Amino acid sequence: MKYVLEYPSELPAAGPEFLLPEVIREIATTAERAGFTAVALSEHPAPSLKWRRNGGHNTLDPIAALSFVAGVTTRLEVMTNLYVLTFRTPYLSAKALAGLDIVSGGRLIAGVGAGYLRAEFAAVGVDHDRRAELLDEALAAVREIWRAPEQPVSGKDFAAPGPVWSQQPTQRPHPPLWIGGNGSAALSRVVAHGDGWLPIIASAAMAGAMRTAAIENADQFGERVDTLRRRLEAADRDPADIDIQIVCPPLDITDAGSVRSALAVVADLERRGATHAVVHVDGSSPAAAARFIESFGEIAINA
Repeated sequence: MKYVLEYPSELPAAGPEFLLPEVIREIATTAERAGFTAVALSEHPAPSLKWRRNGGHNTLDPIAALSFVAGVTTRLEVMTNLYVLTFRTPYLSAKALAGLDIVSGGRLIAGVGAGYLRAEFAAVGVDHDRRAELLDEALAAVREIWRAPEQPVSGKDFAAPGPVWSQQPTQRPHPPLWIGGNGSAALSRVVAHGDGWLPIIASAAMAGAMRTAAIENADQFGERVDTLRRRLEAADRDPADIDIQIVCPPLDITDAGSVRSALAVVADLERRGATHAVVHVDGSSPAAAARFIESFGEIAINA
């Protein structure tokens, strides 16, 4: 199992100090030393105040923040989890993500999705009801732009009138593209375009709030993995080439029983097909987060 650190500013109770450059540097370098595979940040350019007050979190632009992380580390991969392709045209997404891959020296994992907050879509001027259509269009277009940027690409709302000059990503043919979502459409996108799958194991209520199908337990997760594998094989793709990321259950790093319980869940999900696990650390302070990261490295990653 590979472990990904969700940067602590993504925790609802995390303080604003996690947005300071010296704290970002310390957390990122500590995670690299501890053996984490990657650090991840989500994207919320204009979430509502209601969302923030009801369990949302501080947000940074993931391209900017992860570029900084890449600059203070040497091996740690940088992951968008998730970058919302539907918020902008494919040319803008392709440019931003390729730039992050370039400045990181080819360390980007591009986790992408459709987004879900209706008010946020309104704020950025995109029709929320078209998000599935826009995601499908963007997935195909971004890959083509990365592979052959000089070839004009067009869609319903955008069109390059002629050859385009744009730098290709460092990773060829493109950075790993991991796609979020639980439903049948998400699996189809992984089969058609993806190098990884980002499901959410959560209650039906939470899945509904995020506008995706429910995967509520390990058995349902395993069934969905089996479905994905069958569909990959039918498309003449090797299921072993697809990474699958889940979330490590919350744990108290000072409680051996809590740690054992969480890691047992992760091990079970690994047997069912998961390859990566996102870890939420102690976000009560930067010092507490660093201690958690160091301890988790000793207990779970380098044991």
